[in-house]
Amino acid sequence: MTHHVLIVDDEKDIREPLGEFLDGEGFLTLLAADANEAMDKMFEYHVDTVISDIRLPGKNGLELMRDILNEYPETSFIIMTAYASVDSAVEALRAGAFDYMVKPVDFSELLHRLKRIMEHRVMLRQNMQFRKMVHAEEGFHEIIGNSRAMKQVIENIRKVAGSNGNVLLTGESGTGKELVAKAIHFNSPRKNNVFLPVNSSAISPNLIESELFGHKKGSFTDAVEDREGMFQAADGGTIFLDEIAEISMPVQAKLLRAIEEKEIRPVGSAHTIQVDVRIIAATHRNLEDMIRRGTFREDLFYRLNVVEIHLPGLDERREDIPLLVQHFIKKFNREMHHSITGVSNSTMQALMAHRWKGGVRELENIIERAMIFCDGEVITMEDLPPQFLARANISTFTENLKESLRAYERRHIISILGAYPDKREAARVMGIGLSSLYRKIEEHRITPGEIFGQE
Repeated sequence: MTHHVLIVDDEKDIREPLGEFLDGEGFLTLLAADANEAMDKMFEYHVDTVISDIRLPGKNGLELMRDILNEYPETSFIIMTAYASVDSAVEALRAGAFDYMVKPVDFSELLHRLKRIMEHRVMLRQNMQFRKMVHAEEGFHEIIGNSRAMKQVIENIRKVAGSNGNVLLTGESGTGKELVAKAIHFNSPRKNNVFLPVNSSAISPNLIESELFGHKKGSFTDAVEDREGMFQAADGGTIFLDEIAEISMPVQAKLLRAIEEKEIRPVGSAHTIQVDVRIIAATHRNLEDMIRRGTFREDLFYRLNVVEIHLPGLDERREDIPLLVQHFIKKFNREMHHSITGVSNSTMQALMAHRWKGGVRELENIIERAMIFCDGEVITMEDLPPQFLARANISTFTENLKESLRAYERRHIISILGAYPDKREAARVMGIGLSSLYRKIEEHRITPGEIFGQE
């Protein structure tokens, strides 16, 4: 990746030789004679490191540094001065400078310090990636579900994670495709490299080729500098292409080449770049129907669909609803500093009977909204959104109430025991005594095989 350096000095005989030297060492250098010109360059280009004289016409180097770090906090700063002063060095370092040099600048020493900055930036990126990795691994445990359908999804994740094959995630919106993609990546050999999510539908069709593959300066009106694309940024890692069906046919052809040849060509470039990227694609649309209509390439479909994992909608795994409700209550209790313990029986019946067109995301939104309006320890029907109640078939919850409650209670106990194998903890979560739990297990004739999915 090219390291951009901005040199700020009012003396032309200093800034130009410095720029020529760093150009020769492979840096992309920009030059400015004062603070105003420097800020213009910062606005126009992505700058990694600024090397600035402490004495400038108008604003001095320290004032310029504070302005730049305020707007571009990831920029590294080297202050240089002809006046060797411990006080000015300390002031510069305290204000955020990465390093400090005395004029006349030794070119080999400057090169050494720039390499230190580059190593430091790599370390910071690795640390950020590590934090993302830890977060994503926690997200793996947030794939909530004890249903047969979700157990199959988790088993499929474990099987495909160890390979380098491309994966296609299918299913309705709101089924957690990005969470599954992260789980695959962070349990794969690529886990220490980049996981880069791309929402294809959120990028303008005119820009998606540039976003994916990069561009050369001047290749189109707004291309004011070279820019690497997402495939380069994810080299050695994984790209998650969400809403893959929204990508146009011409870009599909380039994507196919990236998969088959492991190379990309930035917009406006005459040269290709080798990349090694695993693709996890996702869609809620039927790609085979699109192939028949001529809007999706068949050869690309088979390249992406090495392994398909179908994510069931919430209507396909209703037995997971009690677990998900408890999960979201715990989550929002932490965020809102509430102490809500659960939902009323009638509320749970309404949630179980609802048609979840928006999937898990819709359920999460409803629980969040209900907890905002809930004044007690338990969410009731009155806390649910009016539009939800308007769609609910209330008769479902009143006819054969005893049988309905008994069936729900049995499903609920099985789900909670699957999530909390320690029966004492399960009883606490359900708000009943341990002896009552044992009695209900016997009453409902619940077997270990039902709880843990054993055959």
